[in-house]
Parts: sequence; C-alpha cells; structure tokens
Amino acid sequence: MGAKMSTVRDIIIDTDPGQDDAVAILLALSSPELRVLGITAVAGNVPLTLTQKNARIVCELAGRPDIKVFAGCDVPLKRPLITAEHVHGKTGLDGPKMAEPTMALQSQHAVDFIIDTLRTAPVKSVTLCPLGPLTNIATAFLKAPDIIERVAEIVLMGGAYFEVGNITPTAEFNIYVDPEAADIVFKSGASLVVMPLDVTHKALTTKARIKAFRALGRPAATMVAEWTDFFERFDMEKYGSEGAPLHDPCVIAYLIRPSLFEGRLINVEVETGSSLTLGMTVADWWGVSGRPVNALFMGNLDATAFYALLVERIGTI
Repeated sequence: MGAKMSTVRDIIIDTDPGQDDAVAILLALSSPELRVLGITAVAGNVPLTLTQKNARIVCELAGRPDIKVFAGCDVPLKRPLITAEHVHGKTGLDGPKMAEPTMALQSQHAVDFIIDTLRTAPVKSVTLCPLGPLTNIATAFLKAPDIIERVAEIVLMGGAYFEVGNITPTAEFNIYVDPEAADIVFKSGASLVVMPLDVTHKALTTKARIKAFRALGRPAATMVAEWTDFFERFDMEKYGSEGAPLHDPCVIAYLIRPSLFEGRLINVEVETGSSLTLGMTVADWWGVSGRPVNALFMGNLDATAFYALLVERIGTI
C-alpha cells in the first residue's frame, strides 16, 4: 500500500460549475490516484455566489462533504464579468432539481488558500486544475510570485486553435472572460498542459454514452446523464453535432490517464489588445514564430476510452 500511495497526486480544482465542471469534480473525487486538497470557486459560467454553491452541491453528491470549498474572485482582473447561462442555465447546474448544500463554505479567500497551500506543501507537489476563467490563479501569482516555481503543473481547460472560438469567432469562453489573467498564467513559466476546444470537441456525449451513465442506476451517474441531457441541446443546435463536448473532465482524465491524449509542446500567447480577437489563444502549432515553447497543447483524445473511464469511476459513487 505504501508504494501505491506515493503515486497519489495532490490537486486543487479551480472551477466555475457548470455541468461539465461538475462531472470533472465527480471524476476527481472518485479516482484514488488524486487527492483533492481543496476546490476553489471562481466567477465564470455563472456568478460566484452560484459557482461556490454548485461546487458544494457536487461534493455532497459525491458523498464528500469533507472537501474544503473556497470562494475566490467574483470579477475578472480588468473587465466586467461575462457569464454563460445560455449554455448552463440560470443556476449553472440546470437540468435535474438539486438540493441546497448543507456543508459550509470555508471563510478563507480562495486565492489565499492557493497561496498558503503552495507555500507549505513540498515544492512541485501540488497540481493546479483550472476549469474556468484564470482569475484566481493569476491573482495568486500576482500576490505571491514566489509560489509560481512551487507549482508542479497547471493542467487547464481553455483556448482553441483549429476550433478557434465558441463565445466569439476567435475565442474560447474561459480565456475570453479574463484574457489578462490567462496572459499572466501563460507567461508565468509554470509547467502548462492545455485542453483546448480542439480536444474537448472530440469528447462528445452520444446517446449510447449517456445511456451508459443512466444504466449504472446510481445517484451521481444519473445526475451526469440529466446534466448532459440539459446542456447538450445547446451544442447540438449550434454545431449540428450528435452530442455536446464534456470539456472539463478532460483535465482530470489527463491526470489519471495521460495516454488518452495527444498534443504538442508549443508556444501559446493570449491576445489581450485586439477588440476583434480578444482572448484568442495564438497557438504556434507549426512552430513558425520562433517564440519559446510554454505549453503542452492537446489536439486529440481517445474518446471511447475517455468515456469508459468516466463511467467506471463515477459509477463507484
């Protein structure tokens, strides 16, 4: 047992739930390879008052009211908040009816929790997993630059290259909401793994995949089926696809089984100045810029194995 424990990875999930965020949290909490030190909520898909509440709802659904949930930044660094109720519904977890959480929100600010955790944990032992706008992470880096070199890795969902944009013609939502924060994180020098739309749009829900969750007959899996039923209607209408991408679980799946994904180590810069392409992740996929590489940018995944992992793990809750 001792040897196996040494492979457990300590993570902080920074999130703005969102149905796909919720699935990512369930995957993390049902995977013995990962130890969730805390969940930090940020404003994004819906405002902060809802994202912190949704994070607690999901912890309770997973039977883990012991997980510490912290509220973080309620607005981007320099811009007004843009939300995505048109995708996720008014609550962020629209679809099934959810009970109000009974577990407490921690009193400490999420940014201070991130800083304290990285300062006290062994160097490069904590991985940050941002699933929403990068406001909390960038704020922590601005406030305590000494923590940047202590981060093991940042594995994030955000950006796009071949898929270009989903909230504007050229930008993915998480990066667009706070491009200045994204710019700070991408320029920080921390080890970065990026799950852009290029890969998440290959992780589509299908009737058969949703049916596999439902067939488990367990509360969390049934909830996943109902959430995906709700938010896939938006993407199917928009893209004419057979299902919706489960973006955020790609981050957690990578930590458990990196072999599911393929990507390239490239330079990625974030556009913060142009009104036309604000929030675009300018990904140098072909290596033409001469700029130094700063991110492992994913482009492909084994969707069948990805969904098998989700069903296997969430089926244990």
